[in-house]
Amino acid sequence: MTAVTAPARTRSVLVERPGSHRLVSAPTPSPGPGEALVRVAAAGLCGSDREVYDGGRPAPYVRYPLVPGHEWSGTVAAVGDGVPPGLVGRKVVGENFRTCLTCERCRAGDTSLCAAAYDETGFTRPGAFADTLVVPARLLHPLPDDADLAAAALLEPAAVAAAAALAAHAVPGDRVAVLGAGTLGLLAVRFLAAVSPVELIAVDPRRARAEQALAMGATGTRSPGEAAGGFDVVVETAGAPGTAAAAAELTRRGGRVVLVGLPGTAARGLDPVRLMTGHLTVRGVFGAPSAAWTHAVRAFATGLLDPAPLITHAFPLERWGEAVALVGGGDPTVGKVLVRPAA
Repeated sequence: MTAVTAPARTRSVLVERPGSHRLVSAPTPSPGPGEALVRVAAAGLCGSDREVYDGGRPAPYVRYPLVPGHEWSGTVAAVGDGVPPGLVGRKVVGENFRTCLTCERCRAGDTSLCAAAYDETGFTRPGAFADTLVVPARLLHPLPDDADLAAAALLEPAAVAAAAALAAHAVPGDRVAVLGAGTLGLLAVRFLAAVSPVELIAVDPRRARAEQALAMGATGTRSPGEAAGGFDVVVETAGAPGTAAAAAELTRRGGRVVLVGLPGTAARGLDPVRLMTGHLTVRGVFGAPSAAWTHAVRAFATGLLDPAPLITHAFPLERWGEAVALVGGGDPTVGKVLVRPAA
């Protein structure tokens, strides 16, 4: 267990409105009943953070002014009433959806489908691009004492990838393709490799990124023009305008398509004739339920999953503007970008 103290004041990156951010400082908040104060060790940036900064995220899914940051890890510095004091000093990651736990979907375990109004850390609540973060303690997942907190910051996208892999229902001997070799795609490859498919192909126009999938368990790579069809399972993570339709075309009749990448308004829709005559099962994944988080954290804690090789850049909190500028810029050498508030 790690001893940690909270600073008297917390610095945060505040996005006041699209395209405008500044570093602010305020007294560190105290956790209320049922809450925990986390000293943030690392926070990752993804395309959603770039959307928040650029103003491209749909209005119901963001609330300005905002401290973003939904991929994070840290150490519990203090807890509020009703929270076991033994949690203090534990390394943790945490879920971000503020679920109601009382609706029918939550009761069924589908917490990412909570029927209450959308509410998520880093989008409608203050996020982790800050020295400290206050979250409901019930959302925390403790990590081993020797956990690498930089790598653990990738457990949020890993939980989404785990949700996709679980939804794919791949079994040993399946032929599987993953479209997109970004962070989500590479993590999905790792989870899918664990079920021993006979073929596991990463499809990406960026050859260097696709080849990273080999180290995560892929059996081969293809560019989009090289990929032939007939796959039992296709998981789409790229979110490019045509990749959802391409995923359906690559799937054999009776196969399964899982859509994870979130495309913009220019996306090409799925052909209903192809879906019907192909007897395709299509499943979307947005966020991750608690079960997928548990799956990802267990894989990380046992050594099955090591996201550390996906990290290519790390910045201190003061250089958040430089960090977010790297995301979505098209540079194939840029993988996961982290912000380290204590750096």
